[in-house]
Amino acid sequence: MTERKSLQAAPAQALRRAASMVALSLLGSACSLVPKAPAEQVSLHVLDVRPVVTRTARREHVLAVGPLRAAPGADSASIAYLQAAHGLDHYATHRWADTPARMLDPVLMRTLEDAGDFRAVVPAGSSVQADLRLDTEIVQLRQSFLTRPSRVELTLRTQLVDVLGRRVLATRYFEVVEDAPSDDALGGVLAANAAVGRVLAQVAAFCVEASGELTPRATSAPAAGGSAGRP
Repeated sequence: MTERKSLQAAPAQALRRAASMVALSLLGSACSLVPKAPAEQVSLHVLDVRPVVTRTARREHVLAVGPLRAAPGADSASIAYLQAAHGLDHYATHRWADTPARMLDPVLMRTLEDAGDFRAVVPAGSSVQADLRLDTEIVQLRQSFLTRPSRVELTLRTQLVDVLGRRVLATRYFEVVEDAPSDDALGGVLAANAAVGRVLAQVAAFCVEASGELTPRATSAPAAGGSAGRP
């Protein structure tokens, strides 16, 4: 008797299983018809301003420019902003195209070359013997909303080194504040580029000023027993 009931129950179980599979299939089809939420598009921005510099007294030195470094908080491609004291946030859909330090490396080199105050400007590590080396660090780069309008705060630390003398000629901090034209990410990007233009022009002037006490390398003297002085 029990065996007969089991045989009768089998078709019913198979039917319920088939119905469940059909229901799951229909549910999956319905889910695929629901439109997916569009992913937030991220906008990339660059620091590429070309500062206007004025030429001063030419220095017969070769200046080597070290790669820019960045302090914590300014060492990523995230665009930082400040809404409360001691708190740092980042825009979700706006980023720098690269870290500020890597973007400013070629801009700093170009600014020093445009100034024309040195015999040559080369990257640190070049095969050319340098008289001076400039080391630069981005201490701070952020958009502050603690005031209205918001403003970009940029701080650089620079150090000029006498390469052959192995001594520091001068160290200086440059702090620039630039009002943003709008209280949003785009306003911050525009203000950041303006701040970069101002501060790099100041860095170029600093290099010329601080190198004033350095005597250019003397050229090699004629070898003893040369033809100089012979009749």
